[in-house]
Amino acid sequence: MDIKSYLSQSSFIDLLLDAVCVVDRQGRFIFVSAACERIFGYTQEELIGTYMIELVLPADRARTLQAAQDVMGGEPKLNFENRYLHKDGRVVHILWSARWSETWQMRIAVARDITERKHAESRQQALFDISEAAHGAEDLMQLFKRVHLLIGQWLPALNFSVALWDQAQGTLSFPYHVDDHPQRHSNEALELSEQVIRTGQAMLHRSPDAPSRLGVPLATHKGIIGALLVKSSLGEERYTEEHQELLQYVSTQVAAAIERKQLHARLQYLAQYDPLTQLFNRESLYERLDRALAKARREYGFVGVLYVDLDHFKQINDQYGHGIGDCLLQQIAKRMKHCVRESDTVARMSGDEFVVVLDNLKHPDHAQIVSEKIRQNLSQPLLIEGHTLHVLPSIGVAVYPENGEVAQQLLHHADTVMYSVKKSGRARGVL
Repeated sequence: MDIKSYLSQSSFIDLLLDAVCVVDRQGRFIFVSAACERIFGYTQEELIGTYMIELVLPADRARTLQAAQDVMGGEPKLNFENRYLHKDGRVVHILWSARWSETWQMRIAVARDITERKHAESRQQALFDISEAAHGAEDLMQLFKRVHLLIGQWLPALNFSVALWDQAQGTLSFPYHVDDHPQRHSNEALELSEQVIRTGQAMLHRSPDAPSRLGVPLATHKGIIGALLVKSSLGEERYTEEHQELLQYVSTQVAAAIERKQLHARLQYLAQYDPLTQLFNRESLYERLDRALAKARREYGFVGVLYVDLDHFKQINDQYGHGIGDCLLQQIAKRMKHCVRESDTVARMSGDEFVVVLDNLKHPDHAQIVSEKIRQNLSQPLLIEGHTLHVLPSIGVAVYPENGEVAQQLLHHADTVMYSVKKSGRARGVL
């Protein structure tokens, strides 16, 4: 009796939970045990005569063929891992032990399904890797790139997007979007992300003749802040419920990381900017003024410092209320920023007092020119909530190195000039 007949008549083999497979020299199945149907989805009759390599996931075929060559060369394989495509399209992780029979000219192998174990390992590894990425990334963009790379190790993720929902503004943005056909599929990403965010549920779209798409919500204790989206390419592995479960697991870590990064960024912003006017605050002013002065010393340049105070601002608050006063300060801040270069600094010192630092001036007189520009701009009427308001600024000017060589000297000089202007009622501030 040959080995094939023996195996076929050995009914106890079909009782094994692991699959027993026999493959000829050409790589075709000549015998499979009953467990193969449970593991691969195909009946014994469907598998007999089929080339083993056709069932292997394309990404694993090269090393699987190399392993088969090693076995046929007399090198038994223990605990060789690869991935197969189940009949229903999902990926099955297999642990093989195989050897070659020179006598019978066939490979005999035992296959164990380790899919659940691999998924558990993937989830654990995802938790660890995402956590490391979240703490190591300098900013959100670096985090998204790292997450994209990590997700690509667990599922097809050539196309990957992060959608963030700003509830306060009612806007949806894509800070990270990678797509092999960006124009063609941009609407798909938008529709899927809106659907996921609106419902708070994961969405899996798959069809035999189109790329599959998967979206999961980014959920925090405050609610849904966005979505993670992946899209396969034609011919790639289609997404399954297992992929969905893994991406959902990853999304909880990503959402927490995004929330931490956003909070950190917010705290950093508040440490540098005035929350009402969005101008630099006092601490940032000193830092930027010191940097401007250090540069001016190296390059023998000039730095202008303008101290701006709004005349009779308290009367506006008393007459119209602090809400109108706050709106006025916001409009004043915008006008001042329009009067200077992007490299210059506009800061709110306190109340209705502002400081402008003019970096890298070519001539000391340029500070006075900018001062006059600001005075004329701020003197124009402002319409706020139906009220026409008139504001007259008092501006003091100081220039490095003529009026001081350090920040405190220049600020004191400009402040003194400003009070002199305010007291005299003049429209300009010059010593």
